[in-house]
Amino acid sequence: MSSKKILIGICGGIAAYKTLSLIRLFRKAGCEVKVVATRNALAFVTPLTIETLSNNKLYVDMFEHSTERTTEHISLAQWADSAVVAPASANVIGKLAAGIADDALTTTLLAFTKPVYIAPAMNENMYKHIAVQNNLNKLRQYHFHIIDPQTGMLACNIKGIGRMASPETIFETVIKDATTTSKLPTNKKALVTAGPTYEPVDAVRFIGNRSSGLMGFALAEALSAKGFEVNLITGPTSLTTVEKNINRIDVNTAEEMLQKCLLHFPQADIVFMAAAVADYTPAEKIERKIKKEKTPFSLLLKPTTDILKTIATQKKNNQIIVGFALETNDEIEHAKQKLHTKNLDFVVLNSLNDKGAGFETLTNKVTLIDKKNNIIAFPLKSKQDIAIDIIETVLNSVKL
Repeated sequence: MSSKKILIGICGGIAAYKTLSLIRLFRKAGCEVKVVATRNALAFVTPLTIETLSNNKLYVDMFEHSTERTTEHISLAQWADSAVVAPASANVIGKLAAGIADDALTTTLLAFTKPVYIAPAMNENMYKHIAVQNNLNKLRQYHFHIIDPQTGMLACNIKGIGRMASPETIFETVIKDATTTSKLPTNKKALVTAGPTYEPVDAVRFIGNRSSGLMGFALAEALSAKGFEVNLITGPTSLTTVEKNINRIDVNTAEEMLQKCLLHFPQADIVFMAAAVADYTPAEKIERKIKKEKTPFSLLLKPTTDILKTIATQKKNNQIIVGFALETNDEIEHAKQKLHTKNLDFVVLNSLNDKGAGFETLTNKVTLIDKKNNIIAFPLKSKQDIAIDIIETVLNSVKL
């Protein structure tokens, strides 16, 4: 880490005093540190203390007189290898999510193209507010790394979530990422499925599985960030992609998804089958709208083709397939059965018994099982962070 340049942003909040320890940790590791603070941050920590610990000038005003010839926020963004905002206030999180740049910190961060770590700190009710959570989710989609707050005593003298992660946790997170190889050869290809499938009942109605597509999209984004060329085959969803190396392929039905998987699977080095494909589809195709009657209505369904099993039968020795299993009982045994009967390399188990996990949530809690029945359980995290955990674990276990 001795050659790393770290930019630290400090927002107004009582947790700002902890950031002084974070500066010392980076400096002790041999990093060069520069700090950008909001005006409100200086109500909690002094410029003299920050400049003494960082051994560099403190940046607060966007247009203050400077001996530097370049625009300061641009030069800072070009200078640093990583940026850390600790504490990150709800105000600054909202500005970044909306693309607002009205002070030195937000302007610098919007010009920053390298890893940015956000460590929120605020009152529990503020942190749980839907607006703040939506803003954090937007930042995750923009590839900001969110270092989740802890539960503990808050400044308002209540115990709850919203306490900034410890300086040691933040430091270790940044160090781990900085010392891990982030890219693979660009000729590697990945196939990801996401979202539900809609099986038409008539001209206006359909049946399908509940799925937002968040997990599959998070996997596609994380794989692209690793250097993979990604084919993302997705059922109906309002989600969008950010990474440029993602080729999005939209489908509606299980049959359409099957055909696109068969087309792109032979070229894939690694496959993540995260879609919630409908297990059944109407046996009869009805082009018109079925009129509502007062008498009961019966619908005959037939099984859809098992996409995962179909492509797994065509698997070559150098291909890796990761399946997903959503279970409600005997989860581990059912997941292991799926792993072995479908010729998978890994299976990711989701349990609907875990609060905050499963479909249509921003978070997930999964268990990864490999062919040797090794089990790794990941704690509840955002789906973006879970996607990174899954990919890192799989790539560290195989040779591509």
